[in-house]
Parts: sequence; C-alpha cells; structure tokens
Amino acid sequence: MEEIREYFNIALRNIRTRLLRSWLTILGIVIGVFLIISLLSLSEGMRTTINQQLQALGGEMIMIVPGENVFSSMMFGGDKLQKEDIEAIKKAKGVDQVLGFSYTGTIGRYENESKQIVIAGYDPWKEAVDILSVFQGWSLADGKWPSKGNQIIIGQQVAYEIFSKKVKTGSEITIKGRKFEMVGILNSLGNRQDDSMVYMDMKVYQDLTGEKRGTVAYAMAKLEEGADENVVAEKIKETLKETRKRRSGTDEADFSVITSEKMGEITGTILGIIQIVIIAFASIAILVGGIGIMNSMFTSVKERTKEIGIMKAIGATNSAILSIFLIEAGIIGILGGLGGLLLGSLLAKGIDYYASINPSFYFTTTIAPWMIIFALVFSFSMGCLAGFFPARQAAKLKPVDALRH
Repeated sequence: MEEIREYFNIALRNIRTRLLRSWLTILGIVIGVFLIISLLSLSEGMRTTINQQLQALGGEMIMIVPGENVFSSMMFGGDKLQKEDIEAIKKAKGVDQVLGFSYTGTIGRYENESKQIVIAGYDPWKEAVDILSVFQGWSLADGKWPSKGNQIIIGQQVAYEIFSKKVKTGSEITIKGRKFEMVGILNSLGNRQDDSMVYMDMKVYQDLTGEKRGTVAYAMAKLEEGADENVVAEKIKETLKETRKRRSGTDEADFSVITSEKMGEITGTILGIIQIVIIAFASIAILVGGIGIMNSMFTSVKERTKEIGIMKAIGATNSAILSIFLIEAGIIGILGGLGGLLLGSLLAKGIDYYASINPSFYFTTTIAPWMIIFALVFSFSMGCLAGFFPARQAAKLKPVDALRH
C-alpha cells in the first residue's frame, strides 16, 4: 500500500512538472466526455418525456393513421381516413368513442400582421375536449373552452411567439377571410408542432379548407373501460380491412393502428439507435484524446529516460516503472472524465433551467447514474490503455542505456 501511494505521488509530481502539456492532453478527454454526457442526457430526456406522454394515455387510447409509416403520415400528410373508415372503427368491439383530427398550414392575420400558422380541426367538439383533457393533458392557461363554431383556442407558440404582439383572449384572428374569436390559450402540449396550432371545430375547418366532410388526417379511439388495447387494436384492423375491401376490392392494410405500447417500442428503438450513434461519434473524440495521452506519455518517456535509469539503478523494478506511468496516464484520463462530466452536467442543468422559464423550448435532459459511471470508467480505461505502451517501453529500458542517454 505504501508503494502504491509513493507511485501515485511520483505520477502527480510528473503531471505538475509538465502542467501545460498535461492540461492540453486532459482537454482532449474532457471534450469527448462532454459530448457523450450532453448528448446522451438530451436523448435520455427525450425518452423520458415521450414515455411520460405515452403513460398519460393509460393504455386507453389507440391511434389510427392512414399509410404504413406512421411518422411520415403524421409529418407530411397524404392519405386520409374516409367517413366509412371512421364508422368501421366505431363499430369495432371495445371502442367507446372515436376522435378525428385534421390539420394544414395557412395564413393567419392578427392586428394587421399576417403569419404562417397551422389550423387543426377536431370533432366531436365537446367530447374531444373532455377526452383530451384527461388522456392528453390539455388544459387552459387563459380563457375558456370554445362553445360556438366561430370560437377557437390556440397553442403557446401562436399566443406568444408567432405574432409580434401577444394574442389576447377575446381578440379576433382572421383565417382565410373569416374572423374567429380567440377564447382560450392552451398550456404547452409538450411539442412545438402542437403548440403552433389553432384549434377549431371540424366542420368549420372543412368549410375553410374544402376538405371532404367526414375525412380526417388521423383518428384516436377511446377504449371501453376494462378493454385490452391489443385485442381492440386487432378488432380495429379487421373492421378496417373489411371496409376497405368492400370499397376498393382489396384488403391491403394501408393503415397503421398504434397502441401506446407499440408507440413506446417504436420510439424506444429510434432513441436507442440515436444513443448508439451518439456514443460512437463521441467515442471517436475520446479516442483522439487517448492518442493525445499516448503521444504525451511517449514524449515523457523520452524526456525522462535518464531519470528512469537512475530509478532502476537504485532498485526500481520494471513493474514499479510500469505502475508509475500507468497511474499517471490513468490520472490524466480520470481528470478528463471528471471535467467532461462537470461541463456536460452544467449544460444539461442549463437546458433544464431555460426550459423551465421558456415554455416554447421543449428539450429536457436526464442524467442517469449509468451515464456517470460509463463516462468515468471509459475515460479512465482509455487513459490507462493509451499509457500502457509508453509505460511498457519505459519499464523495458536498461539502466546503463538509460543513464547514457
């Protein structure tokens, strides 16, 4: 134990002697660990937020989207669910209610200022508000829920960001030449797209856009109490296939029925891939830092050849020399890991603080214990690995040759 303490003191003294070079070497590890912690905390925060929203559904809501790719259909639109499709979903065993949604971009005018907005229609009006309040977390930051066709509610982005002036409750917004009374502002729904929408009655929406009555971009089915979401999802698929077969002569499943469990699996897989890519790229940065450690240690061996010779001449063994250089490399690695961890944590906390005071910013972060352990173990291991070969070279030096250097 006394020997290890002495090796540790010698390694620290060597680092302090070459302070500038040591800090530059440590910086390489700091950057790599900082990238890993900051990016992983963001992706983990996204995973946590998505899981919370999925859990809010409580397994009692199922989403039905036209097309086989749910993400492209939701983001870019395209096919629509027809009136017959909605009726078929309602008839599926275990379905209590069905809510249809449509949305499109258009120009909105508020106090002589025209901006691009997204309008969304949903139906039925009263039932939709009741269900979405419970299962989607809709709540009002200001105002009241609409009661007439010319009344609308808006998201946080529309209220505070899109127009140069805050949109006040009771004011008018003109959309496609028609005036609407803005009666309520929603609390943030957790994503920029939803918060950038103007919500109105579906019939009014279809009058404005010319969309065929009864068609919707996607639908959400509320399950009967006690119904199994997976069983109901299969029933919905069967009824939709039968309806489409009667309509087009084919039972091809050109639609997606997504349960909260299935959506969780999809998002989990995507975020898992993102985290792997993040680790891969950040590992390259740490690898570059490891090469810096190796280069610094090789240079240190060259500079201290005579010192190594003296140590071996007075009785230092090969294992002692190897241990001193490995400890030095390990210290550099662990200091870089701690520095990167500190900077990454500060950035994560800064993002959380900014999100708490700015509702239009939706990134949150989560620093899990495994990230801290991974960062420290990885940086220490990289330091030791990078220092091993220079340390072995130093240990193999013969005292006579070293003293002659």
